[in-house]
Amino acid sequence: MATAPERLLLRLEWKVVRRLDGRLQGAHRTAHRGSGIDFTGLRAYGDGDDARHIDWNVTARLDEPHLRVFTEDRELTVWLVLDRSASMLAGRPGRGKHDVLAELALVLARLFGRGGNRVGALLFDTGMLRVVPPGTSRRHALRIGAELDRTSEHTRDRTAERTRKRTWRRTRDRTSERTQGRTRDLASEARGGTTTDLAEMLDAAGRLARRRALVVVLSDFIGDGDWERSLQRLARRHEVVALRIVDTADDVLPEAGLIVVEDAETGEQLVVDSADPLLRVRFREAVDDRDARLVAGMRRAGVPVHRIDTDRDLAEALVEVVARTGDRSP
Repeated sequence: MATAPERLLLRLEWKVVRRLDGRLQGAHRTAHRGSGIDFTGLRAYGDGDDARHIDWNVTARLDEPHLRVFTEDRELTVWLVLDRSASMLAGRPGRGKHDVLAELALVLARLFGRGGNRVGALLFDTGMLRVVPPGTSRRHALRIGAELDRTSEHTRDRTAERTRKRTWRRTRDRTSERTQGRTRDLASEARGGTTTDLAEMLDAAGRLARRRALVVVLSDFIGDGDWERSLQRLARRHEVVALRIVDTADDVLPEAGLIVVEDAETGEQLVVDSADPLLRVRFREAVDDRDARLVAGMRRAGVPVHRIDTDRDLAEALVEVVARTGDRSP
């Protein structure tokens, strides 16, 4: 009987991979410089050699042209950095951000693997890190899918446990005479939660990718930490692409009167009047400010960021990513 990752990959191969096969090859800058990345020695210059590889210091010292010789390495290593934090659970059932991330990860692993490149994965949640070493086969893509399933269950279990504790605490507080009938800010019931440390996630990717690689970060980029500095360090050594997975719930406050809003990362809750015009304006300003800071930080690091909406057709979204990447290529 086929596993869930096998069924998902089979569906994606028919609906997405066949439409994209071959389009990603050449859409990224090569991982090697010149004719290779590993310097192995020097040799005398000969007719037909590329003058760009002449070592001018050695040539001046020996008074004879010499070339720098490299070991060829045409194989690309791709690292998928996958955000498995609680905020990725947002969205409608079957098409939430974590569902779209799983589909993207399987499609990218399969596409790059079919091209002979090695694909590894780093699955990150604050306090939890899983690594799938690079590989190329279809079975390897399924291994990444299995890890995605495992981490998804872990995140759901953790969120459910947090909800049970909060419900028990509310019940206890309601029966306590110490509440004295006062209305409490529900956010105080979930103190002690932690948000995703984006800097830690990017630093972990930098430690894993020791040789120059293509690093694709799949996240909603909701979290804390000085991630911009970490991103700049990562981008200095590797080619980095950010796929920002976004759901309508991230950007739009429903107009439904009094509602309880919850921070998916920390579990903090707050009762708000969603019809309050001032609140809606402030919410929109906060969303716009968050987006502007993200884009500015990515631009300063020289990293392209592509928005992937959960309601978009996955193949169309990836075709657009490839087209935009091609436009940036020298």
